[in-house]
Amino acid sequence: MISHFAVNWLAVILATLAAFAFGAVWYMGLSKQWLAAVGKTREQLNVGYTPFIWSVLVELVMAYFIATLTPAILGEITVANGLIVAAHLWFGFVLTSMIMNHRYEGMKWSLTLINSLHLLGVLLIQGAVIGVFG
Repeated sequence: MISHFAVNWLAVILATLAAFAFGAVWYMGLSKQWLAAVGKTREQLNVGYTPFIWSVLVELVMAYFIATLTPAILGEITVANGLIVAAHLWFGFVLTSMIMNHRYEGMKWSLTLINSLHLLGVLLIQGAVIGVFG
């Protein structure tokens, strides 16, 4: 049974911050490739700060679910278990959904690769951080 009260909120918040920092490094390093895959310039995007706020919020939700699902699925929270659950969630839901949506949207495979590997990194980092805190 999933216990929503047994969540280590410090671990969830630290996992969220680590994942957000990873995303900043990831997309700064791949900004040219990402813009080419999106097919827009920086000026054309002009999205402001809203995506950053949404990123933190959805990464908080991701970390929360890793923290609740890991013990429910594997019995205890460890680094290995956090990584296993994170990888399975990514492969089973994130990657598959991204491939499906990007194919309907006519996006380039390079965008799917950049974005999906980013989310794999996010989930693995979160699983590891949550696992460290047990």
